[in-house]
This record gives sequence, C-alpha cells and structure tokens, in this order.
Amino acid sequence: MTFDTQELMLRDRVISTLNGSLDLTQVLEAARAPLLEFAQADSVALCLMRTTPSLDFRWHVPGHRLRVLDEYLGLAGHDFVRAPIFAQPGVVLRDPEMLSREEYEQNLLYQRSRELDLGLEHVMAVLLPIRPDFLCAVALYRTQRRPFSAQCAAALSSLNPHLVNTLRNCNDVQAFTTGGHLLEEHYRNPDTAFLVVELPHREVMRSRHAAVLLERWFAPSELHSSGLPLPLKEQLDALVRMNPDSRVEKDVWVSLRDDGYRRVRFIELPASEGPRRWALLLNEIPTSIPLPTEMRRKLTRRQITVAMYLLRNWPIQQIADELRISILTVDTHWKNIRDRLCIDSRADLLYQAARLNKPV
Repeated sequence: MTFDTQELMLRDRVISTLNGSLDLTQVLEAARAPLLEFAQADSVALCLMRTTPSLDFRWHVPGHRLRVLDEYLGLAGHDFVRAPIFAQPGVVLRDPEMLSREEYEQNLLYQRSRELDLGLEHVMAVLLPIRPDFLCAVALYRTQRRPFSAQCAAALSSLNPHLVNTLRNCNDVQAFTTGGHLLEEHYRNPDTAFLVVELPHREVMRSRHAAVLLERWFAPSELHSSGLPLPLKEQLDALVRMNPDSRVEKDVWVSLRDDGYRRVRFIELPASEGPRRWALLLNEIPTSIPLPTEMRRKLTRRQITVAMYLLRNWPIQQIADELRISILTVDTHWKNIRDRLCIDSRADLLYQAARLNKPV
C-alpha cells in the first residue's frame, strides 16, 4: 500500500509522538489523535502481556475509557481476537478475517460492549512480540458499522516497528526507574552500565561501572577526543543522521569476544530545551549461559539442543558435526528458533537468555 501526502504527514506525526517520551502513558496520550486519524479508527487500546512467571496483562486505553475492558478479566474467555493474532504475530488482522459477522454479534464481549459503551462494531488488531516474555496487543476499534479497509490495516502495519521500538524503550527505562532505582540498579550490577551523551559527543553522566566496562572493551587508541569509544561514536552519529524508519533495528551495537558478548543499546531521550541527549545502555553477556525455562517451553526437543549449543557460542559446523546432521538442517532449526522466540540474531538470543536468567 502507498500513502498520499496527508497520510504521510499523519504517519510522521505518529512516529514523532512515539519518540517524544519514555513514559508509556504520555506516549499513548500524545499519539492517540494522529494514530486514530491515520488508521481511521475511533479508539485504541494496548494490552501489555508478560508470560513469566505466569501470564499477566494490563490494558492501556488513552483518551475515552472503554468500560468493557474494565471487565476484561471475566470476559477473556470470549475474546475472539486473541487466538488469531497469536497465531500470526506481527500481522494486522481485521474482524472479518477472524470470524463471521453473525459470530461477531453473538459474541459476549461484543454484546457487553454495546451494553456499557457505544459498542465496538469493528476491530483491527496486531500482536507485537517485544521480548520472549513480553508481548503487546494493539487494538483499534470503530463504533459505527463501517469495516476497516485494507488501507487502514496497511497504515497500522507500517507503524509496527515503531510501536515495538517505543514499547521496548519505555519498558527498559521503566524497569530501571521503578521505585527510583535507575542509578542504584546500575551501580550494583557489574555487568551493566550506562552513559548519557549530549549531542554531538559530550558525556554528561555515567554509572560507576561504565568506566570499568569501557576500559575493558576498548583500547586507548579506539577512543575519540571526547572520551567516547570510536565504534560507539560512529554508530551514534549514524543514528542521528537516520530518519525514524531507518533507525529501526539499528539501535544496538554488538561485539563478540572470547569472554562474551558486549552489547550497547542506544535510546534517544525525550526532547527538551537544548541539545538532544542519548542514553547508551551497556551489557556484558557471557557466551555460555543456561537456556531459560521460558524459552524451553516454546521449543521442540531438538531446537532446545541447538539453542543450548548456540548459547555456548558453537559455530554451525560444530553443531552439525555433534548432532550428525547437515548444516542446512542446523540453519533450519536456527530459523525456527528465531521465529518461536521472536529474536533476530545470536546476540539477541544471548541477551534475552541472560536477561531471563538474571533480570536487571
């Protein structure tokens, strides 16, 4: 699908507001109006779900309250949206693709919405995997009998990577700042650190272990005159020059060494007066760590074996030799592992496994 000039302007407004704060409530309130106009909907709701230690969910509804969602716990068994979007994560689905109109109108969730509100006559939704144990369902509703079009679905689909990035950033920061412990958590954890850089390259803050990690990771010859390591400076410079679409999935720097993975996540901080600032979150991850139970549950027995060898940093050829299978078969297992765990690289597997084993 292509968008006209007005639609592109609305899309840019949505993306701008999604990057305007690291507080999820503020982000949703700011993005609500342009999002609803862009996708031609009347209301929006996000359901954030965690799968560990048990399934837990929380609804976020910016703007007008949807009272039927206040009763969702008792109506969850009648949610006809959940199974279809879980079956096709990342794919925007409209209600006619989930069930017939007759089934829709007989559904208890729909009937209750008519009793409490104007009635959610049409729905369009997508499941966005954020991390192996963290998911988000985004639902857009119409209160009039006018089905969502393919263009509406394309509009929401075009925002998927930006929604994922925003939720990931907000979640990272919220996890560190819960109870006011951002600095305390980073100061206590020797494998994690952070820097805050004011553009172009002025460092304005760092945690205690940042100096230790950077000294261990980079030689003096790799440092820029500002003190920022050249590889990190170059990636930051590249991110600053990119538009929001180009930045997606390029905000992580990873280096593999004999002793483990070195990972830096770049997060643009909300705009304020003066130069923009970026937070650089540093993690050091060992190359041999256990496969978390949460990941095991999603894999077959053979995929578990392959994943464990990958966590030991074994090359594909070594895994193939050990299991007496072809390299192509190992590659197929690895692709299926990535799909099932919602990860995109071996470094991501290492990071998510380390995080699930030892949450920050």
